[in-house]
Amino acid sequence: MKPNREMETREAESRVETWKPPSLLPEPAPSSDWVFRWVRKSIRGEADPSNVSMRLREGWTVARAEDHPEIMAEIVMNESKSGMIEVGGLILCKTSRTMAEQRNRYYEDITRRQTDAVNNNLMKENDPRMPLFKESSSKVTFGTGN
Repeated sequence: MKPNREMETREAESRVETWKPPSLLPEPAPSSDWVFRWVRKSIRGEADPSNVSMRLREGWTVARAEDHPEIMAEIVMNESKSGMIEVGGLILCKTSRTMAEQRNRYYEDITRRQTDAVNNNLMKENDPRMPLFKESSSKVTFGTGN
Protein backbone atom coordinates (compact mmCIF):
# COMPACT_ATOMS: atom_id res chain seq x y z
CA MET A 1 0.00 0.00 0.00
CA LYS A 2 1.30 3.45 -0.95
CA PRO A 3 1.79 6.10 1.74
CA ASN A 4 -0.58 9.06 1.68
CA ARG A 5 0.85 11.99 -0.35
CA GLU A 6 -0.37 14.48 2.26
CA MET A 7 1.90 12.84 4.82
CA GLU A 8 4.98 13.54 2.71
CA THR A 9 6.33 17.03 3.26
CA ARG A 10 9.15 18.17 1.09
CA GLU A 11 8.61 21.77 2.18
CA ALA A 12 9.91 21.05 5.67
CA GLU A 13 13.03 19.45 4.24
CA SER A 14 13.70 22.40 1.90
CA ARG A 15 13.32 25.01 4.65
CA VAL A 16 16.30 23.95 6.73
CA GLU A 17 17.70 26.95 8.58
CA THR A 18 21.42 27.46 8.66
CA TRP A 19 23.19 28.87 11.67
CA LYS A 20 24.85 32.25 11.43
CA PRO A 21 26.49 34.33 14.13
CA PRO A 22 24.29 37.01 15.68
CA SER A 23 24.85 40.63 14.74
CA LEU A 24 26.73 42.68 17.31
CA LEU A 25 24.07 45.41 17.39
CA PRO A 26 20.33 44.99 17.05
CA GLU A 27 18.83 46.55 13.94
CA PRO A 28 15.71 48.71 14.13
CA ALA A 29 12.79 47.96 11.85
CA PRO A 30 13.43 49.53 8.43
CA SER A 31 11.67 52.81 7.80
CA SER A 32 11.09 54.80 4.62
CA ASP A 33 11.29 58.07 6.60
CA TRP A 34 14.29 57.51 8.89
CA VAL A 35 17.92 56.45 8.69
CA PHE A 36 19.45 54.91 11.81
CA ARG A 37 23.01 55.00 13.13
CA TRP A 38 24.77 53.87 16.28
CA VAL A 39 26.67 56.78 17.89
CA ARG A 40 29.46 56.39 20.45
CA LYS A 41 28.41 57.71 23.86
CA SER A 42 31.35 56.32 25.82
CA ILE A 43 34.57 54.48 25.20
CA ARG A 44 36.27 52.21 27.74
CA GLY A 45 33.89 53.42 30.42
CA GLU A 46 34.72 57.10 29.84
CA ALA A 47 31.93 59.37 28.61
CA ASP A 48 32.43 60.95 25.18
CA PRO A 49 30.03 63.93 25.24
CA SER A 50 31.82 65.78 22.43
CA ASN A 51 31.09 62.96 19.97
CA VAL A 52 27.41 62.85 20.89
CA SER A 53 27.19 66.65 20.74
CA MET A 54 28.76 66.73 17.28
CA ARG A 55 26.32 64.11 15.96
CA LEU A 56 23.37 66.02 17.39
CA ARG A 57 24.59 69.20 15.65
CA GLU A 58 24.83 67.19 12.40
CA GLY A 59 21.10 66.54 12.64
CA TRP A 60 20.94 63.17 14.38
CA THR A 61 18.40 62.75 17.19
CA VAL A 62 18.36 60.09 19.89
CA ALA A 63 15.91 57.28 19.11
CA ARG A 64 13.57 56.69 22.01
CA ALA A 65 13.18 53.21 23.48
CA GLU A 66 9.38 53.34 23.41
CA ASP A 67 9.46 53.87 19.62
CA HIS A 68 11.40 50.64 19.03
CA PRO A 69 9.97 47.76 21.08
CA GLU A 70 11.50 45.27 18.61
CA ILE A 71 14.96 46.31 19.79
CA MET A 72 14.10 46.54 23.46
CA ALA A 73 13.03 42.88 23.38
CA GLU A 74 16.56 41.96 22.22
CA ILE A 75 18.65 43.94 24.70
CA VAL A 76 18.87 44.21 28.46
CA MET A 77 17.63 47.56 29.74
CA ASN A 78 20.45 49.79 30.91
CA GLU A 79 20.54 50.89 34.52
CA SER A 80 19.89 54.58 33.87
CA LYS A 81 16.39 54.05 32.45
CA SER A 82 16.94 57.18 30.38
CA GLY A 83 14.72 56.12 27.50
CA MET A 84 17.69 55.77 25.15
CA ILE A 85 18.59 52.53 23.42
CA GLU A 86 22.16 51.91 24.56
CA VAL A 87 24.36 48.92 23.79
CA GLY A 88 28.00 48.79 24.84
CA GLY A 89 28.56 52.54 24.97
CA LEU A 90 26.62 53.19 21.73
CA ILE A 91 23.24 54.88 21.48
CA LEU A 92 20.81 54.51 18.61
CA CYS A 93 20.19 57.75 16.74
CA LYS A 94 18.06 58.63 13.73
CA THR A 95 17.73 61.36 11.14
CA SER A 96 15.36 61.97 8.26
CA ARG A 97 16.17 60.20 5.01
CA THR A 98 16.40 63.54 3.15
CA MET A 99 18.93 64.87 5.68
CA ALA A 100 21.01 61.70 5.37
CA GLU A 101 20.97 61.97 1.56
CA GLN A 102 22.06 65.63 1.74
CA ARG A 103 24.89 64.66 4.12
CA ASN A 104 26.02 61.86 1.79
CA ARG A 105 26.00 64.21 -1.22
CA TYR A 106 28.05 66.76 0.75
CA TYR A 107 30.77 64.24 1.59
CA GLU A 108 30.71 62.74 -1.93
CA ASP A 109 31.28 66.25 -3.32
CA ILE A 110 34.23 66.84 -0.96
CA THR A 111 35.73 63.49 -1.96
CA ARG A 112 35.26 64.23 -5.68
CA ARG A 113 36.90 67.65 -5.36
CA GLN A 114 39.86 66.23 -3.44
CA THR A 115 40.30 63.43 -5.98
CA ASP A 116 40.17 65.93 -8.85
CA ALA A 117 42.75 68.13 -7.12
CA VAL A 118 45.15 65.21 -6.65
CA ASN A 119 44.66 64.07 -10.25
CA ASN A 120 45.20 67.60 -11.59
CA ASN A 121 48.35 67.99 -9.51
CA LEU A 122 49.70 64.69 -10.80
CA MET A 123 48.86 65.52 -14.42
CA LYS A 124 50.54 68.93 -14.04
CA GLU A 125 53.78 67.13 -13.23
CA ASN A 126 53.35 64.70 -16.14
CA ASP A 127 55.84 64.93 -19.03
CA PRO A 128 55.15 63.16 -22.34
CA ARG A 129 58.81 62.09 -22.51
CA MET A 130 58.51 60.30 -19.18
CA PRO A 131 54.83 59.77 -18.33
CA LEU A 132 53.79 59.11 -14.76
CA PHE A 133 51.06 56.82 -15.95
CA LYS A 134 51.50 54.53 -18.89
CA GLU A 135 48.27 54.16 -20.77
CA SER A 136 48.12 50.70 -22.19
CA SER A 137 45.60 49.13 -24.45
CA SER A 138 45.15 45.57 -25.48
CA LYS A 139 43.36 43.87 -28.31
CA VAL A 140 41.88 40.41 -28.17
CA THR A 141 41.42 38.49 -31.40
CA PHE A 142 40.15 35.00 -32.07
CA GLY A 143 41.12 32.71 -34.86
CA THR A 144 43.58 33.77 -37.55
CA GLY A 145 43.15 37.47 -36.89
CA ASN A 146 41.61 38.28 -40.28
